[in-house]
Amino acid sequence: MNFRLAFSTVALILTSLLSLAWVTAGDAPRIVTKAEVQNAIKHHGVFAGRRLEAWQKLVEDNMSASEATKLRNVNDFFNEVRFVSDKIHWKKKDYWATPIEFLSTDGGDCEDFTIAKYFTLKALGVPEKKLYLTYVKAIRLNQAHMVLTYFKRPKSIPLVLDNINKRILKAVKRKDLVPIYSFNGDGLWLAKQRGKGKSVKGGTTKLKAWNSLLKRL
Repeated sequence: MNFRLAFSTVALILTSLLSLAWVTAGDAPRIVTKAEVQNAIKHHGVFAGRRLEAWQKLVEDNMSASEATKLRNVNDFFNEVRFVSDKIHWKKKDYWATPIEFLSTDGGDCEDFTIAKYFTLKALGVPEKKLYLTYVKAIRLNQAHMVLTYFKRPKSIPLVLDNINKRILKAVKRKDLVPIYSFNGDGLWLAKQRGKGKSVKGGTTKLKAWNSLLKRL
């Protein structure tokens, strides 16, 4: 995985995320419109539309659930999607798909799983300060990897939501992963072995694509 190339795609991905309709329908946000469901059916078949509708129902059914339940149900839902490399799936070296693209095409790589979980948990009301998109080195695979980490409290040991090991485990139990850095809308962090780590001066202002995207949300 080319980290520099990965960050160059952040703006493109998150710009596409603007197509998600984050308007309220009762107590639950409408994260996918009827038009988007119909478009998915048109281009990818009935299953794609049903999966988007299931995504909406996931949010509606879990708005009042505990954070632990939200984490488990969101993790399980997206881990049903196939893992497919960008080179095979998108014919590109590195492509970060929107959740709609990810679900509609029933495939994606580690970034796509992580992005979809991140934005869905945010829609469910989990505070952004608890969620981090985290780059790690997967030791057994000897390659870069991305997971979602969740901090119940600022200095607690995070939980890891992953598409490889599908169980939600504390970071101390994931000795197969070595954290490199993590980020969200609040900042960029150089990761320590088992925690969020040290804040980078300037935060996400150092991620020009990410910062540019946040201004357009």
